[in-house]
Amino acid sequence: MIGFLSGKLVVKAPPQLVIDVNGVGYEVEAPMTTFYNLPALGAPVTLFTHLVVREDAHILFGFSTETDRLMFRALIKVNGVGPKLALTILSGQSAEDFHRCIHNNDTQALVRLPGVGKKTAERLIIEMRDRLPDLGDEVGAVKGSDVSVSQSELKPQQEAISALCALGYKPVDAAKMVRSIPVEGKTCEAIIRLALQGASR
Repeated sequence: MIGFLSGKLVVKAPPQLVIDVNGVGYEVEAPMTTFYNLPALGAPVTLFTHLVVREDAHILFGFSTETDRLMFRALIKVNGVGPKLALTILSGQSAEDFHRCIHNNDTQALVRLPGVGKKTAERLIIEMRDRLPDLGDEVGAVKGSDVSVSQSELKPQQEAISALCALGYKPVDAAKMVRSIPVEGKTCEAIIRLALQGASR
């Protein structure tokens, strides 16, 4: 099992990123909550990881905090929740919001996430209640800030739509989410954050 990766961030294309560790590029899938905390390209970064082994692929998932990794591992133990849906849940809600949904039996907030129907939301509330990790102070969280990129406004917008589609949203819905917010001067990660915040309301 690969417990963490520490190297240079060379690709940011939500929800995928690539970390150069001593000349080896590791492809990692990460929730948007991790992307919000990533440093600029070329900067050093450390992510906690979880390896999912399938017959056709080995997929590495990365998280900026141990809490997010624990949450991911708890989610994929829930019947009917696979790694992709777990990533969508962690991208669409903060750990604090998810805790609140579980404790308040808030199925309505959960079903707003793509791929989460009423039955899955109810199952999450029942099965996650005793599995929620403690939201204490994080140690070793990724440090850094989003970097502004001198590109046309269209590219971050298109990247944000593609990222939302990869998280499970339908292309037409993803486009509506992005077009409903002001995107001028914003990075791809900032656009996605605003779009997901709007979808959760």
